[in-house]
Amino acid sequence: MPSTVVHLAVGAVVAAALLGDEFDRRSVAVVLAATAVPDVDTFAGLYLQGTHRALLHTLVLPVGAGAVLAYDTRLRPASWLLGRWGVRGVRVAWVALAALSIGGILPDLMTNGVNVFYPFYDRFFTVDGELLLSNQRGVVQTFVDLSADPQRTTENTHYWTGVDPTRGAEPENVERIFPVVRSGFQLLVVFLGAFTLGGRFWAEQ
Repeated sequence: MPSTVVHLAVGAVVAAALLGDEFDRRSVAVVLAATAVPDVDTFAGLYLQGTHRALLHTLVLPVGAGAVLAYDTRLRPASWLLGRWGVRGVRVAWVALAALSIGGILPDLMTNGVNVFYPFYDRFFTVDGELLLSNQRGVVQTFVDLSADPQRTTENTHYWTGVDPTRGAEPENVERIFPVVRSGFQLLVVFLGAFTLGGRFWAEQ
């Protein structure tokens, strides 16, 4: 599974790409904090079994936040966010929302899955597979799989972390692993995030 470091690397790319003239340390810190929000449900899983990758990994979170943000900044006669923080605040808020979705939730959706509609519909989904063109088989895709595998829900699914390595009671000698990168591709993503953000900071000097 992607570590928080990998999530933050994706959020860093989003920040560097989208903050525009509002790019500075404070705005980047806000965007990276939003990127890390979904991983907070790791701690919720200690008290509510199965809610890791459900409680804050649900797409209901960014959709709801986006609706509130759109109402305040596009539909409301006098925007609270615009009045409090100006155009800068609006830009940073939208970029933070993009980073929450793209950097915080989607990497996990594509690695072992998340409970995308929780709490309205309790089922974990994974977007994983391949798309290829074959001269013998034509277009082949394995992203959509309608097989009758048992449904994974908060009742029967547990994602281990260093904070919560087992479901239920922990053995006395339980190993706690806090992953940083788990593949060459994840290492590349971390490097890309650091390189992109560092390059943007350097260009702003």
